[in-house]
Amino acid sequence: MTPRFSSDELDAAFAQFQKTTAEVAVSDDWDRWADQFTVDAEYVEHAYGTMHGREAIRAWVKKTMFAFPGSHMAEYPSLWHVTDPSTSRVICEIDNPMRDPGDGSVFTATNMTILTYAGDGLWSREEDVYNPMKFGQMTYRWCERAAELGTLDDPARQWMESFGKMFAPRAR
Repeated sequence: MTPRFSSDELDAAFAQFQKTTAEVAVSDDWDRWADQFTVDAEYVEHAYGTMHGREAIRAWVKKTMFAFPGSHMAEYPSLWHVTDPSTSRVICEIDNPMRDPGDGSVFTATNMTILTYAGDGLWSREEDVYNPMKFGQMTYRWCERAAELGTLDDPARQWMESFGKMFAPRAR
């Protein structure tokens, strides 16, 4: 069976996806990001569940990216990717660095993403695979550093003092 899309087509589509994602990370136009998915797309996010359809993806991404810690993530670059024309997929590792807390230090965690290409610049499925505990611990460390520097804002402080407590280092 001949693959629907070549590696070159998948690479080009992924490059555009990454370009749009980078622009959206600056503009906060998450509608534009959601528009990269088919109307009937599926988005599997292991901590938040599965979203069915572009509009569910849109609602989820806007809620997530306008709240802490998503609101404090600076960019989402791919560290590497591979294409699999036999499944129309791109598999990659995405970096999720937090914005600078004020001293140039870097706080980040990565996830694996599996994207299924549908053609015409649209994706029919995304699955993000990561360790929520590692993300939470990294976010808590970022909050501690921002607090030390006097740059911890109210949304981050509220997260740190409530939900974030489960990620605080344990006394030995």
